[in-house]
Amino acid sequence: MNQPYLEARNITKRFPGVLALDHVNLRVVSGQVNALVGENGAGKSTLMNILSGVYPDYEGEVLVDGEVQHFQSVTDAQQKGIAIIHQELNVIPYLNVAENMFLGREPLNVFGLIDKRRMHREAKELLQRLHCEVDTHTPMIDLRVGQQQIVEIAKALSLKAKVLIMDEPTSSLSEGETILLFDLIRELKSQGVGIVYISHKMDEIKQLADYVTILRDGRFIKEIPMAETSIDEIVSLMVGRDKKDFFVKQPHKYGDIVLETRNISLKDAIHPDKNILTNINLHVRAGEVLGIYGLMGAGRTELFETLFGLFPHDTTGEVWMCGSKVSIRHPEDAVRCGMALIPEDRKIAGLVLGMNVGQNTTLASLAECLTIGLLDKRKEDKVAENFRKRLGIKSYSLEQLAGQLSGGNQQKIVLAKWLLTGPKVLFLDEPTRGIDILAKNEIYKLMDELAGQGMALIVVSSELPEIMAVSDRIITLREGEIGAEFNREQFSEASILKAALPRE
Repeated sequence: MNQPYLEARNITKRFPGVLALDHVNLRVVSGQVNALVGENGAGKSTLMNILSGVYPDYEGEVLVDGEVQHFQSVTDAQQKGIAIIHQELNVIPYLNVAENMFLGREPLNVFGLIDKRRMHREAKELLQRLHCEVDTHTPMIDLRVGQQQIVEIAKALSLKAKVLIMDEPTSSLSEGETILLFDLIRELKSQGVGIVYISHKMDEIKQLADYVTILRDGRFIKEIPMAETSIDEIVSLMVGRDKKDFFVKQPHKYGDIVLETRNISLKDAIHPDKNILTNINLHVRAGEVLGIYGLMGAGRTELFETLFGLFPHDTTGEVWMCGSKVSIRHPEDAVRCGMALIPEDRKIAGLVLGMNVGQNTTLASLAECLTIGLLDKRKEDKVAENFRKRLGIKSYSLEQLAGQLSGGNQQKIVLAKWLLTGPKVLFLDEPTRGIDILAKNEIYKLMDELAGQGMALIVVSSELPEIMAVSDRIITLREGEIGAEFNREQFSEASILKAALPRE
């Protein structure tokens, strides 16, 4: 392999009570993609934060073009050509494209004022390099996620980035946007940009990576050319055991129908003459896992939010729970009826990141932690600790902030919070988004255990192998309507995908 432009040698990083990185190595070669892989909690984000100047306090060496550097800030790293695009994009929604690209370093005219004409001209030139024709005067909030990501890449190019770190870049992209991103990565490679590509999606790594760096439990395991390895070997090195030991769904006996919907429709609030959902009829039984598959924009998340009472004024149709018709006009009504919702975006809708593990766990069940009407810390800690042990949440204590945990452990906290309410039906919207293979496996097993205990589960996933692995029955959504229904013996990727495609 060629001489690396960026290199990390024996990087060690400690947090209170946690050794996050233990003598970790990483090399980034110009014009090549290094896929950085590992479970959640393996230390990937910590290492990237060191290389991009977020964490100046660490042991070991960072070399740029053969010279030792010690970045004290993100600006220091950017001046050496290192830029990072986070999984949650750092955009200012109501500023336009050009303003976002040059925020904090706007070009000035001879009078010391912002030279807007030059700023938009340079922004347009950078976007054209990436084959993007977005108007630079467009507010970021009006762009699709994929377009926002291209703007972030253009911003990195404006910094003259020689190394681009991409953290789970396709987690919120449609299939078409993902294809465009892959083309863009290949274009950047041809321009000599070295790329660190962090992803849990093995098929992406197989397509893009020139070589792979594997971390496990904060330690460097191996660097290996992609051409000399396989996905099974990578997975085995990541988790320390063979892929064949992973989740296998168990058969369960079904009980009575827990949830049934009859002609549920949801009007589009912006265009009242249109529907987001139209005549949705479905049911799920006790002990059954119902999978919902559809392309982006098919109405999957909106279906869950509708059933959970988020849009009472725009919803028509009937919801029945355990044989009785119920009125759900608010999420409180849904919880009272025995529903629980694990949202797609755990950081925004599932957790309070500035609160600790215990506080997040009991957030939906504070009534269980009261003594004479006041919150009883001892009760709260006892309840939260039981669920921390039951779900295997890895934190140094209940006092650790939720925002400091890995994605898989954060998702387990969200599950604990809602399981504490004792639901009869559990909605899971992309339950394994942005988490590693081992954590996915643990969540699959937990879902299977809950079904075995008689709970009804409805799962939305945009990954076909996942929805087929966990479901007893699958329905497809397309353009807000049910496309088809499949029993487990009818599952095939081709037939399910075909039933989810828009009508011609």
